Amino acid sequence: MSTTIAYTKRSWSWRLSLGWLLLLAAAALFADFFSFPPSPDLLQINAAPLASGHLLGTDSQGQDVLRGMLYGARTALLVSVPTTLLASALGTALGVAAGYWGNSRMRLPKAWLISLACFLALYALFTAPASSPLAGWWPLCLAGGGLVLGSILSRFSQWRATVALPIDSLVSAAIVFLAALPRLLLVVLVATAVSPSVATLVLLLTLTFWVPSARLMRAEVRRIRWLPYFEAATALGLPTRQIIFRHVLPNCWQVVRTALPLSLAAIISLETTLSFLGVGLPPEVPSWGRILAAGRVAPSSWWLIVFPTVALLLTALSLRRLVSAPEPYSRVLQAS
Repeated sequence: MSTTIAYTKRSWSWRLSLGWLLLLAAAALFADFFSFPPSPDLLQINAAPLASGHLLGTDSQGQDVLRGMLYGARTALLVSVPTTLLASALGTALGVAAGYWGNSRMRLPKAWLISLACFLALYALFTAPASSPLAGWWPLCLAGGGLVLGSILSRFSQWRATVALPIDSLVSAAIVFLAALPRLLLVVLVATAVSPSVATLVLLLTLTFWVPSARLMRAEVRRIRWLPYFEAATALGLPTRQIIFRHVLPNCWQVVRTALPLSLAAIISLETTLSFLGVGLPPEVPSWGRILAAGRVAPSSWWLIVFPTVALLLTALSLRRLVSAPEPYSRVLQAS
């Protein structure tokens, strides 16, 4: 038997989807290089497209719609891409831990838990001011500081005691709890209670969007645990780190690849919804949701509804088309 590599030709719909996503990324990156009419143009309020130099028209405040669309694409990428990567990383880590150790009560150094608890207590006592650029990132910074300090302390003999932790039960309970709550309602309630900023919104969406990745990775790792190569690696006594990074994660890549575009589309839609409701982001930050919200003031201005809706629809469909596309290369076994 011999193995050959066969090339699968991409369909025209996949090429169009990729072209739209590249165009969206280029518009977000190079929006500053475009020249726009003076904004706000109070002499051209609710102007129709192609009127008085405004290619896509203006809203009720004289803001140029084309400018809002380009900078709104930048806002969508600034929020959705970091959120997707962070939520996928968090969900992958929790899903792998839950699927690999199960309820065998994984043991963590007590120093890590004590340091993490101390740092989070400091955050509760001394919250960062809203004007601080790191205000939305303080919980992650403190959690990371607690883990680093715990790693240092665990090198000393008096801090090497371990604490049993049923990781699968805890992760499953968190998944059930977050899945039972309406995600939009949860995000809106929390977003209205914190200071609006891009960093805060990214952190909030990360803490609510890790559930799908964790659920998929947990199920995939539990399936891999019963495969022969996993049992062979365990029987050989390979370290846990080597088993996870060299045997488990490479074979779970297809699950991560499928979940990433779907999560990105969902987060872009949710960011647009939050901007439409007026929560999550500061009022001066442009967004497609802001343009849609302006259409409520002027119902006859159809361009305020059509252009952001079409952009959002094309983006979601293009991301979903990437998921259904086959692999460009496939291995074919041939008889020699």
